[in-house]
Amino acid sequence: MRLDVLWAPWRMAYIEYAKIERGEGCFICKAVESSELEENLVVYKGEKIIVMLNRYPYNTGHLLVAPTRHVADFSQLSDEELFSLAKAVSLSLELLKKALSPDGFNVGVNLGRVAGAGLESHLHVHVVPRWNGDTNFMPVIADAKVIPEALKDTRRKLLKHVDVFEGLR
Repeated sequence: MRLDVLWAPWRMAYIEYAKIERGEGCFICKAVESSELEENLVVYKGEKIIVMLNRYPYNTGHLLVAPTRHVADFSQLSDEELFSLAKAVSLSLELLKKALSPDGFNVGVNLGRVAGAGLESHLHVHVVPRWNGDTNFMPVIADAKVIPEALKDTRRKLLKHVDVFEGLR
C-alpha cells in the first residue's frame, strides 16, 4: 500500500487552534483600527463594513463580513448598518464567484458561544465558498481540514476583484 504525503505546514496553527494564544480584545475591531490590511487579512474596509479572510477558515476563501462598529447582535444595528451588512454579504458572494469560481456557498451567523461563535462580542457573517468534491477523508480520519492555498495568496486573488465593493460605505 502506497502512502501519499500531503504537505501543508502552515495548517498546524489551524489544527492547534485551541492552543493558540489569542490577543486581548476584538480581532475585528483591531482590523478596523489598523492600517495593516494585509497582516489583518482585510479584503475591504469601508465606513460601515469590513470584509476579511477568516484566519482559521473552514474552506479557501472563507470570509467574515462585519459592521465596523462593535456590536454583538442584529438588534443593535442601525437600519443603514443592517442594509450595508446585507449588501456587503451579497457583494462578497459576487467577489468570490469572480475570484474563485465556487460551485456554491454556505452563509451564516453564529450568535453566542453555544451556537459556535468564536467571537461573541462582534457580529459577523461567515461567507464560505464550496466546490463540488471539496470534501474528503481528512476531517474524519485525521481530525484536520486541508486548506489548499495560503491565506495571503487567496487575498491577492480577491483583491483583483475588490472593485465589486465600489459604492458601499
